Amino acid sequence: MTRARIAGVGAYVPPRVLTNAEVAARVDTTEEWIVQRTGIRERHIADETEATSDLAVAAARQALARAGLVPEDVELIVVGTSRGDMPFPSTANFVQHKLGARRAGAMDVFAACAGSVYSLSIGAQYIETGKYRTVLTIGAEIYSRLVDWNDRATCVLFGDGAAATVLRPATDGSGILDADLYSDGRHWEWLYVPGGGSKHPTSHETVDGRLHYLRMRGDEVFKAAVRMLAESSLAILEKNGYAPEQVDLFIPHQANVRIIEAVAKRLGVPMDRVVVDVDRYGNTASASVYLALEEAWSQGRVRPGDLVLLASFGGGFTWGAALVQWS
Repeated sequence: MTRARIAGVGAYVPPRVLTNAEVAARVDTTEEWIVQRTGIRERHIADETEATSDLAVAAARQALARAGLVPEDVELIVVGTSRGDMPFPSTANFVQHKLGARRAGAMDVFAACAGSVYSLSIGAQYIETGKYRTVLTIGAEIYSRLVDWNDRATCVLFGDGAAATVLRPATDGSGILDADLYSDGRHWEWLYVPGGGSKHPTSHETVDGRLHYLRMRGDEVFKAAVRMLAESSLAILEKNGYAPEQVDLFIPHQANVRIIEAVAKRLGVPMDRVVVDVDRYGNTASASVYLALEEAWSQGRVRPGDLVLLASFGGGFTWGAALVQWS
C-alpha cells in the first residue's frame, strides 16, 4: 500500500492579538490566574471582515507553495472545522472556490477540536488507495465568535487560526504510518453548543437564552482529555511496534498546558520532545495540532526520519492519534 506523506505545511493566524490583560479587563479574572491555570498568555482574534474560509485559504496557499504545487493540482480538500462560514454549504466549498482549486472535491469534517487528526486520516486514505495524488487537509476555526465573552471559564481559552497540510504519495516507505479515530457520545453535555441546530433552532428564545455560545464543564473535560489523549497515543504506538521513548516529537492538542504536561508524563515523553504553542495561540480547536506541526517544521524541530506522534481531543467526545515518519 502506498503511504501518504506530508509534502507541505502552512499556517495563518489573524494579526490581532488579544492579551490576558485585555481579557482581564472584560471579565472577572487576572493575567496570573489565566497563565497558572491554562498556560495561555495571548491569542489571535479574527476581525469582522474575516471568515473561517479566509483563514483556511491563507494557510492552504502557504502549504501548497512549500510543496511546490498550485491549486489546480489539488484533487480533494478536507476541512476540519466546527465554526464554518455558514451552516451550509460546507466551508470546504468556499475554500475550493477562493483557492481556485477547480479540479478538487471538497468536504467538511465536524469533529470539534479533533478535526485535525480526523481530516488527516480521511485525506491519507485517498492517497493510500491510489484514488488521488494530491489532497489538501485543513483545520480552521474562529472560536472568538463562539465563546461567551461574559463567561470567564471559557472565553480565556480559545483563539482563531488555521493550518494546512498537503498530502502526496510517499516513495520511500515513510509518511503517515497509521491513524486511529475514536468517539464517545455519552458525555456530550460536558462540551457543547446547544443552540442553532434542529434540536434548538435559532429563535428569539435561543438568542436571549445565550444558547449559541460554547458551554463546558472544565474539570470533567480536563480529566477526559488527559486520559483519552494518553490512551490513544499509547495504543497507536504499541500497535505499530514502537515504544514512547522512540517518539522524536509529540504534538498534542493545544488546549491547556497542564493537560499537555499530564499526557506527556503518562507517556514518558520528556517535555523537550513536546511541541507547546498554546501560550501564544490559545486553543484553536481543529487548527491546533496542524498549527503546532507547522511551527515545529518552521523551527526545524522535525527532520527526515523522525517519528512524530499527533494526538487530538474535542467535544463529542471525539479524539484520535496519528503516527508519522517524517519524509
